[in-house]
Amino acid sequence: MADPGLTASKGQRRREAILQLLKQQGRITIQDIVERFDCSEATARRDLEQMESLYPIIRTIGGAMYDGMNAVRDVGFAEREGLSIFEKERIARKAASLIEEGDVVGLSGGTTNYLIAKELKFRNGITVVTNAVNIAMELAGSAVQVVVTGGIMRHNSFELCGPLGEGMVAHLNIGKMFIGVDGISAVGGITTYSEQEAQIAKALIKRSHTTYAVFDQSKVGKMSLFSIAALSELQAFITDVAVPPELAAAAEQHHISIYVAENSD
Repeated sequence: MADPGLTASKGQRRREAILQLLKQQGRITIQDIVERFDCSEATARRDLEQMESLYPIIRTIGGAMYDGMNAVRDVGFAEREGLSIFEKERIARKAASLIEEGDVVGLSGGTTNYLIAKELKFRNGITVVTNAVNIAMELAGSAVQVVVTGGIMRHNSFELCGPLGEGMVAHLNIGKMFIGVDGISAVGGITTYSEQEAQIAKALIKRSHTTYAVFDQSKVGKMSLFSIAALSELQAFITDVAVPPELAAAAEQHHISIYVAENSD
């Protein structure tokens, strides 16, 4: 039987070697790891999963990318939940005020959309389509009808992603879609850290009549690695303060409505 200490040491050395390759090449695939280190696909995936929480790397479909030069990082839901909480609560209340009885509402993952769900749970006559497990659970037992897309859950965000969910979304019709973002800019549009989340968000937007980008001021002017949509694909912003002139001008150019949440202080 193998010595557990030696096994752990071998695994750590392999992960350190993978990190060095990522630094040199910028990206690596699961197949690259399997062939170079003579390990199984399951081991390669576990290595990348462990490394994602320790090092500046971003998991992609079929591999990973090095993100050491990017200061904007993908953090877990629990860590993000406490950031800008009062601003997010105001944004959530504003978003909920735009939702009416009979609406079919889409909620992607993210802390602000989770707070929107909390605002909606005591409402009647609303259907919520979501790819976020925590949002679905928050609405469980309420009068809201909940439709959950399929897919594989990302543990950082509780979002279901992948072809299974995208295939289901293709058959839906969503009235008002609220998209949480990790960055928004006049040039980059709305962006996110995760390739998988970007893909399911694109699918949801495609099936929506009106798409609202929801974001607090910390996301303005930021551009994460993966694009969700250009500003031309959006109909509205919901945020906590007036947006800077460049973004405001781009919004006006694309006929995007801007809703600024009132400060209740």
